Amino acid sequence: MTTTSRGYRLIAIGRLKPGPERALFEQHAARLRPEITVTELPEGQGGNPAEIRRREGAALLGALPDAAFAVALDLGGGAPTTEALAALVLKWEDTARPICFLIGGTEGLDPAVLARADHRLSLGPLTWPHFLVRGLLAEQLFRVQAIRTNHPYHRAWRPA
Repeated sequence: MTTTSRGYRLIAIGRLKPGPERALFEQHAARLRPEITVTELPEGQGGNPAEIRRREGAALLGALPDAAFAVALDLGGGAPTTEALAALVLKWEDTARPICFLIGGTEGLDPAVLARADHRLSLGPLTWPHFLVRGLLAEQLFRVQAIRTNHPYHRAWRPA
């Protein structure tokens, strides 16, 4: 786990305000070692949905380090089991590139962001509010960490 010492980075559209979504994210993000680094970008204002996506996409790509392994949170991506996600994260870490998770705004991710992504990850077939996705992602990354360290938080014995 040599690259886990660098941690993960989350680049997201919108600023989390105090409330349950922020509390959920902070609860799980604080458990990650090292903690996840968060970059919040302004939401696109005005224009049609495609124009908003384009502006937000340009901002996401502008904040993404050149060498990053980009994981786009996208409904059209693969929805692995938690154990499979743990294996994916280990594989991503083996690239020795910084792992950056990208979350779009209410209009979703621009095609340019999806084209740049090294992986598209879905948290399931349901559509989640983009602010809630942060907490769900942080919880899953903590669960991945628990699997890798044999921490009892993840209970693999539970039936699917």
